[in-house]
This record gives sequence, structure tokens and C-alpha cells, in this order.
Amino acid sequence: MDFLGLRTLTVIQKAVDLIRESTGETLNMSAIDYDDKAVLNYIGTGKTEGVFQLESAGMKSFMKELRPENLEDIIAGVSLYRPGPMDFIPQYVKGKNSGEEVTYLCPQLEPILSPTYGCIVYQEQVMQIVRDLGGYSLGRSDLVRRAMSKKKQSVMEKERANFVYGNAEEGVPGCVANGIEEGVAGKIYDNMMDFAKYAFNKSHAACYAVVAYQTAYLKYYYPVQFMAALLTSVIDNPGKVAEYIVCCRNMGIEILPPDVNTSSKEFGVSGNAVRYALLAIKSVGRPTIEYICKERDEHGPYKSIQDFLTRVQNGDCNKRAIEHFIKAGALDCLGGTRKQFMYVYVPIMDRLASGKKNHIAGQMSLLDLLSEEDKEEYEITLPDVGEYTKEEMLTMEKEVLGIYISGHPLESYLNTWKNNITATTADFVLDEETGKVNVEDDSIQTIGGMINSKTVKYTKNDKVMAFLEIEDLYGTVEVVVFPKDYERNSQLLVEDAKVFVRGRVSLEDDKNGKLICEKMVSFDEIGRKLWIRFDTMAEYSKASAELFPILQESEGRDQIVIYIAETKQKKILPKEYNIKADDLLLEKLFEKFGKNNIKLV
Repeated sequence: MDFLGLRTLTVIQKAVDLIRESTGETLNMSAIDYDDKAVLNYIGTGKTEGVFQLESAGMKSFMKELRPENLEDIIAGVSLYRPGPMDFIPQYVKGKNSGEEVTYLCPQLEPILSPTYGCIVYQEQVMQIVRDLGGYSLGRSDLVRRAMSKKKQSVMEKERANFVYGNAEEGVPGCVANGIEEGVAGKIYDNMMDFAKYAFNKSHAACYAVVAYQTAYLKYYYPVQFMAALLTSVIDNPGKVAEYIVCCRNMGIEILPPDVNTSSKEFGVSGNAVRYALLAIKSVGRPTIEYICKERDEHGPYKSIQDFLTRVQNGDCNKRAIEHFIKAGALDCLGGTRKQFMYVYVPIMDRLASGKKNHIAGQMSLLDLLSEEDKEEYEITLPDVGEYTKEEMLTMEKEVLGIYISGHPLESYLNTWKNNITATTADFVLDEETGKVNVEDDSIQTIGGMINSKTVKYTKNDKVMAFLEIEDLYGTVEVVVFPKDYERNSQLLVEDAKVFVRGRVSLEDDKNGKLICEKMVSFDEIGRKLWIRFDTMAEYSKASAELFPILQESEGRDQIVIYIAETKQKKILPKEYNIKADDLLLEKLFEKFGKNNIKLV
């Protein structure tokens, strides 16, 4: 028996709870079909982000090759994908997928190794080989396994002779006595020694594989509930939250911002979307969140900013917490814009604090004499100040959530970004469970993102170098820029600049990876094409009077392509019409010509 204490077990239970709450279905994970071909095929696609043991880049690639057909394949996969046994992966995959007959050094090995296509994968197989071929007892076979796993050379050499030739005094017949040739027996023992130094015991691998299959099952059949549970499990790790939110979006799952009227403390389910957790808002304590949820559940939804602030004033909800609620979009449901709320929340809270002080002193105010209906007339009205720009709102979201919810500054560059990188920032992050990163030390990689911060240092020779924090859709990575490259790229090294960086990976034990810069290019240097679609040529001619003034407001390297759907004609406008396809320009074009008719490639 093997017992595991893992964060993933909590994810599974949380997902089951969310399934029950959102669908009314009670799922018994012990009773699911462990031979479900749809789930096994899904694992074979490599889309295993969040799936226990199977989410690293290497394991995804392995699962695509392996194409597991049953739980036994996953057990073997978990056992093989480790230093040492990895050498057997090509042999295992070939044996499984080629359809060729697997050969064995002797007939006695076939019943032991046929489930793993001729490869020694488990410690239990080592024990069974020495028992069935060498005549060892069960207890003595375990001593051999232990000696091999602990690399006790003297014991292994002694047992080699016992395995091949036997030991009458100790009651071991040996392989030769069982009709196995001396050379074959020696080769079998050598194979066992090579593998046993790293071997998994199958019971441990089986536990891992069951948990892996359960998470894959939940992700396949209940993706929204599973991703909400997964996000809750990493709620204190903004980098992982960002990674899984990108995964959600790639799966077509919408991420809704936190909402004081519908969010719970943790990530939840709202229809086919994941609702952001209130606890994930920075600088807001758990007692405050619990008070807000309790007040809402007992007395109904909050109706306005004044109603909300009035009802939570006893919940240790300070001005900083309210500001963070506003910036996160958690008060958007209260009938106003974030900019309006930022104007009024301080006066409302000051008035409430003053009223509370007077109440304690035994004084009455005019409001105490009014009915609830009349009190509404005395509520602070929201000023006509409009809303923040999208860029400002995204900056605020990043500040208080650690990630962007309603969009991302790189969204308009998404295709350019994907087509020009070899790694994301997530590939540089140390995995909690494996203790590894996805990129190899000294490998050359290209990343792309925004410069979040820059720290300038001076070398002994008084030359300037810098340490950058570069952010993409998944998180951040440190980039080191030495003096020669600093001088060459100084004009690009400013905060919020969007750049591609090619460089060498630098890894240290138990730390996230870094990138040593060798070349840097601005996103704007890589031209894109902005396609604008019109149904007919007549429609295009009519719209030109509005289109060209908008285009003339912008200058850049991005080309304009006019597409006429009726005749399937396309026309690339001359260079003088090149623009910078930023969010501001795109919003104007979306509003004027419709979002479905504008595509940035």
C-alpha cells in the first residue's frame, strides 16, 4: 500500500464539490471508468496543463509519442520519465506503437516483461526476474532490489555470481541451473543493474498514475470546475495563476473578474466561466472577505457603492481594501464605472466614519430622522467622469491581482508573439513537484514580452549592465544584459517596452531560470498586417471617407490589407498608410467597422 499526501488530492476534491454545486451531480472518483478511451486519447494529445505529473513540456511530448491506451501505459510513463529510465523510452514506445514483435533474451522473461514491451520498468520486475530466473526467495529478491537501488556495489557483484551460477549453501539455484545460458544471464543482470539504480516501485507509480488519470478525467469532462479548483490550489502563486488563466483561455473558458455579489472566497464557477476569487485580491485580508460574503449571503446582494460601504463598515474594510476592490473590478456590479467609484469612495467612508463616531457619542444626525426612501436622496451621486482607458484598467488589475483579467497589453501582438518565441516565461519557473524547469541550461531561447522593471548595475570597469524583469502572458523572467549588449540596446531598455530577447539560459539549483541577453528586438520592428474586411467594393468606397482619417492618426510598421469578401480581392495599402496597430487604434476600428471585420495577423 502506498499513501500520497498531495496538493492535487485537494484539487480533485474541490473540483468534485464545484461539480455538485454547479450541476447537482455527485461524482464518485473511485467509480469512474479508468479505461475511458476519450480520456486516454485526450492525454495523448499533450494538452495536459494542470494534469498531475503530466504537465511538463517533456512529459507532454512523451504522452504524444506514447499515446496511452490504458492505465498501465500511464503507470509506465510516470515510471520511465525520470533520469536513467528515460533511456528506455524509445524502446518502450517502439514496442508499444510499432506493431513489431518484441524479442526477449530468454523465454522466461516474456511473462514478466510483456506488459512493458520488453523493458524493465519497475522494481517489482527486478524482484520477479531474480525469483523466476535465479530461484531467489521473495525476501532475498527484495534484498537484491534494495542493494541495486542504493548502489551497494559489493553486494551487487556478489549477487551477480549468485544470480548466474547459484549458491547451494544459501539455497539459490541460479540461472544456469534453470537452463539459461551464462552469457544471457549476465546480460540480464547487467540490464537490471542499469535500471534498478533509478527504478520506481510499481505501487508508487500506480498511485501517481491514478491521480494523473483522475485529473485528466476531470479536465476533459468538467473543464470549468477543474480549472477553478486548480486555480484555487495556486491562489498564493501569481505566476501559476497567470499560467493557468492562459490555459483557460486556450480552452475557451472565460475568466470573469472578481465580483462582490457573485464571487466566493475561492475561484468559482459561473455558467461556463471561471469567476475570479475575492481572496486573490492583494492587501485584502481573509476576515474582511469572509465578512463581505457573510453579509451578502444573509442580507442579499449589494445594490450600490454606498450600500456596499455602509454594510461592510464593521468588517474591518479599510480604504486601501476598497481601492483594491475597485481596481480589480469587484465593484463593477454596483452601477458605476471604476473611475466614478475612485472619486466617491473616500467621501462616503469619511461620512460613514463620522456618523458612527456621533452615534457612539449619543448624538443624532439629520439622516437618523429620515425614512429609508428619503435617505436615498442624500446618497452621494456619482460624478460624470467616464471610465479609465483600457490600458489604465489593465495596469490597475495587474497591480491588485498580479495578472490581467479583462485583457492583456500583449493581446494585440498575440500572433507576432507566438510566431517569434521558442519559450515562455513559464518555462523558466521551477516546478514545485519535479524541482525542474522546462528549458535546458545553456540552451539558446527566444522570449518576448514587456519590460516590467530595470535595475542598473556598474561593473568593476565602471561599465553599465542591467537586470530586467520581462513579462509575457504567463508571468515574468529575469534577463541579464551585460555591458556590450546594454550599449547596443540602450534605446529599448525602458519600462513597458515590448521586446523579443534571444539569449542563453542560465540555471541554478532550486531557482527559477534566467536568460542572458545576446540580441534584443522591439515588437514594432516586426511588421504585422491589419486586415479590414468589407462585403463589397461599393461598401469599401463608401467607408473610405471614415477609414483613412483614422489610419492617418497612427504611424508605424504595420501594413493595412483591405479585403473584399464578395470578390475575395485583397489589396495591401502603400507604406505611407502603415500604422501602429495598438489597442487605441483597434478600438476605434472595432467601433466603426465591427470587431468581426478587423483582424491583426
